[in-house]
Amino acid sequence: MARLTLPGLIDVHVHLRQPGGEHKETYATGTAAALAGGITTVLDMPNTSPPTIDGVAQAAKRELAAAGARCDVGLYLGASTDNVERLAEWTGGACGLKIYVSSTFGPLQVADWAILEAHVQSWPVDRPIVIHAEGPLLPRMLRLGERYGRHIHVAHVALGAEIEAIAAAKDRGARVTCEVTPHHLLLSSDDLPQLGPFGDCRPRIASPADRAAIWQHLDLIDCFATDHAPHTVEEKRGSTPPPGLPGLQTMLPLLLTAVDEGRLPIEGLIDRTVHNPARIFGLALQEETYVEVEVGPRYTLTHDEQLSKCGWTPFAGREVAGRVLRTVLRGRTAWDGRTVLAEPGSGRVLP
Repeated sequence: MARLTLPGLIDVHVHLRQPGGEHKETYATGTAAALAGGITTVLDMPNTSPPTIDGVAQAAKRELAAAGARCDVGLYLGASTDNVERLAEWTGGACGLKIYVSSTFGPLQVADWAILEAHVQSWPVDRPIVIHAEGPLLPRMLRLGERYGRHIHVAHVALGAEIEAIAAAKDRGARVTCEVTPHHLLLSSDDLPQLGPFGDCRPRIASPADRAAIWQHLDLIDCFATDHAPHTVEEKRGSTPPPGLPGLQTMLPLLLTAVDEGRLPIEGLIDRTVHNPARIFGLALQEETYVEVEVGPRYTLTHDEQLSKCGWTPFAGREVAGRVLRTVLRGRTAWDGRTVLAEPGSGRVLP
């Protein structure tokens, strides 16, 4: 058994569902789950209702986050088919630009390559562009970013072919970083018959060979990120279940299990959940902020312990060897191992 103290984690990819999806998650519930998972900063995606694609929506979302968040929150702007000419007005309040090139949950897919090029070209050179681009769309987007010298951050890598495209772009000297989720790192298509709709996400969970390729090329992965995308149990059991999985509370226990099993150095975990995210997104590390964890003793993840409003995890029943004992944010205990002590509104909205 080992007790370790880690810096507060940064999750660069979450969907906290406000506004418009409060039955799935809120800033108060999602950031409670984050703190219970040792995460003290989250970067929230723009595919809400209404989407965060203009100054009015951005200001309204900042107010919601300021009132509800228990940990620190940054907000993405979303690219749309008709906002490219005005995005520069609102970049000051954004941690980055999110472009949905592939189809996923929400209304923000941009499929017109002329519009995509205009977004890449006009986005500030010192801010990352986060892309959801699967399969053959990915290398084309990487070339587009390279053409204009923009920093492209690839969300949720899932396929071995995507790893190859990222490796090639990095070899060319392109400004490219990427992330992988715990569910793409630890699950495969072999798990889908048992998980059913509770394993459905975008990108889809891929083959065991794709999962093995990610592990084999882990040196190319810059960040671990949850893509926390909660939906209710009722929605998942419905006739048209929406894609997405929760993950804020389970990421660190799962990654610490990989550390315990010798698959991941603890330094690699810290780099991909703290130092690299801070560098890529220009985030200052929080003062007097840390996470106390226990590594070694095994226990089983359950639905009941999840603080996300959706109340479930695709990893229920999995034995893990990492536990978050305490999360301290700016000198105050925010999670004591049993209860979230941080109040709604105690987090900060970045930048």
